[in-house]
Amino acid sequence: MSTLVDLTTPIAAALDEVVATFDAELRCDLPFVDHLVEHVRRYRGKFLRPRLLLLSGRAAGELGRDHVVLAAVVEMVHLATLVHDDVLDEADVRRSGATVNRMVGNEAAVLLGDYLISHAYHLCSSLGSTSASRRIAAVTNTVCEGELMQIRHRGDPELTEAQYLEIIRRKTAALTGVCCELGAAASRASREVVDHMAAFGVDLGMAFQIVDDLLDLTGAENELGKTVGRDADLGKLTLPLIRYRDQAGPAERARFASLLADDTKVKSESVRSLIADTDAMNSALDTARLYVQSALGHLSLLPAGDARDALADAARFIVTLRH
Repeated sequence: MSTLVDLTTPIAAALDEVVATFDAELRCDLPFVDHLVEHVRRYRGKFLRPRLLLLSGRAAGELGRDHVVLAAVVEMVHLATLVHDDVLDEADVRRSGATVNRMVGNEAAVLLGDYLISHAYHLCSSLGSTSASRRIAAVTNTVCEGELMQIRHRGDPELTEAQYLEIIRRKTAALTGVCCELGAAASRASREVVDHMAAFGVDLGMAFQIVDDLLDLTGAENELGKTVGRDADLGKLTLPLIRYRDQAGPAERARFASLLADDTKVKSESVRSLIADTDAMNSALDTARLYVQSALGHLSLLPAGDARDALADAARFIVTLRH
């Protein structure tokens, strides 16, 4: 199995240009702002979304300046969502370091997220066409809708699986979908190929978020480099918890609802204990694997080559529980 580092090979030169474009756009003459931006650069991690955009473009044709700009833009939007998410989740750790809200407070963190968004659209406006910026704006709206929907259902013991899937489709999968869509579109691929790449990215994002939610329950902070257990602590139902609840008897369901509604204590350890001896985790992981299989099916229209292979490896990598 490839690692995400191996997925650089078909797009190495373009990826270097993305990093340079990203850094140049966010450079600031105010030292304290530059310091915060430098801290957020550490959040780039595996650079998954720019990689997906570039690989989609390379698989569908040739890479150009538009791909580089768009890859930097989607990463800025993504990092803005991480900064804002850490405020919403009251998280303390990201990429094995302090979150922005932990360092400088919620007000500065919210403004820094806004700063990243505004720079994303400033950079995107340098493109010759407005179609890409309109798509990114539309998807950013969708991400916000997903986050609002999730907040609306915090502590809701009756959240349905369909509602959960709609939340993650909006807050996570929509952005990965547009990365792959824009990559193919910037290579002037056919409408059919662009649509399939968008669907590939959405399926990939669904699998990614399901696995990420699993890791929030099973992972260790020192391994994942971020605060874990916050979903349960904040009363968010994720897929393994929904599967547990739907399989539980009346007494267990009542206990689960009571635990979810209790705002006086950390809930993650109790939740782990509840589902430890059930098949809820494996059941949720099986669903992520189904999304990966669906994603792989959308690659069939692409010509064979290292970029298509890398996209397939990226999809398979997601369900190794190591990202």
